[in-house]
Amino acid sequence: MSSLNLAPASTDDYRRIAERRLPRALFDYLDGGAGTEATLADNTGDFARLRLKQRVLRDVSSVDMSTELFGERLSMPLALAPIGMGGMMRRRAETQAVRAAEAIGVPFCLSTVAICSLEEVAAAATKPFWFQLYMLKDRGAVRELLQRAKAVGVKTLVFTVDLAVVGARYRDIRNGLSGGGGAWGKLRSGLIDYLLHPQWLFDVGIGGKPHVFGNLSEYVPEATTPSDFRAWVDSQFDASATWKDIEQLRRDWDGDLVIKGVLTEEDARAAIDAGADGVVVSNHGGRQLDGVASGVAALPRIADAVKSRARVLVDGGVRTGQDIARAVASGADAALIGRPWIFAVAAAGEAGLKRYLALMKHDLGVAMALTGTTTVSELDKSVLDA
Repeated sequence: MSSLNLAPASTDDYRRIAERRLPRALFDYLDGGAGTEATLADNTGDFARLRLKQRVLRDVSSVDMSTELFGERLSMPLALAPIGMGGMMRRRAETQAVRAAEAIGVPFCLSTVAICSLEEVAAAATKPFWFQLYMLKDRGAVRELLQRAKAVGVKTLVFTVDLAVVGARYRDIRNGLSGGGGAWGKLRSGLIDYLLHPQWLFDVGIGGKPHVFGNLSEYVPEATTPSDFRAWVDSQFDASATWKDIEQLRRDWDGDLVIKGVLTEEDARAAIDAGADGVVVSNHGGRQLDGVASGVAALPRIADAVKSRARVLVDGGVRTGQDIARAVASGADAALIGRPWIFAVAAAGEAGLKRYLALMKHDLGVAMALTGTTTVSELDKSVLDA
């Protein structure tokens, strides 16, 4: 059976369908990591190596997967991580994702470099979503984006701190996304790639305009494609930023503040000391420094260090409901997924993402029942077969 005819039952199924549907440069942008992609492989491999402890003859007739996070009741301990250029993978993908996330009862986090703007996503949403931001050199732009986020009802800010410089992403270099005119420019000059992906061409290339970073369009007013933003965005990543800047951010933002991109206990403590309400243990999906620890490997130490003071989340490598259980058992309050949700949207749109999230929830319920747990609070180290 070809991947186009699959009834998708897993993350890998949606990934394969997305690969067939997307032009190569865009798929590799989603699928690839930094360097030799050793850390990218460890992200999934380290989850797979965590064995769950099966228990029997427990009353698991009623399993409650819900949890509370930043004042919101979630149907399961999961959130959709920010994905750059999401709207290049499916027509206005970020609006489709926020609707799907609401339908299943989990948060959606909009990227600074999304195709859809804060305002467009807010128009598609019925309740507050999360927003992800970087420390830009233009602090005025940072403050303006914070004001826009607050104006549309955002209460939880996810602030990414592991992008002082952009990682060496070999796939992006080969495909032209890093230099050489950008992915869009390469695709625009590659008519054959267009013609080989007619579904993408009509859905996104023709029907998904405007192809700009909606949150940043006022700063690069002449831009008409994502590649037109490249020089401005690259020039704005601030390698001089320190925890003092996070302290100022804390003063500027009165909602929940989550620092994304910590891998050590020291940085987690520094984030909380600077005023963060939570941290995301993350290596940027293996897209920054190849050779660092996976999120789930670093998670237990960080959770032990700061969980009494703040919420702890983890991303990178979560592919199944069992992985959600492993993440919570390892110390996380919730897990985030990035590639999986955008693969599902790219493959089958909003309906596909709803089905995928329902699958994840079902798998989590199975994992909980077969480990003898009936509430999320019972998912602790005791369910891991260490």
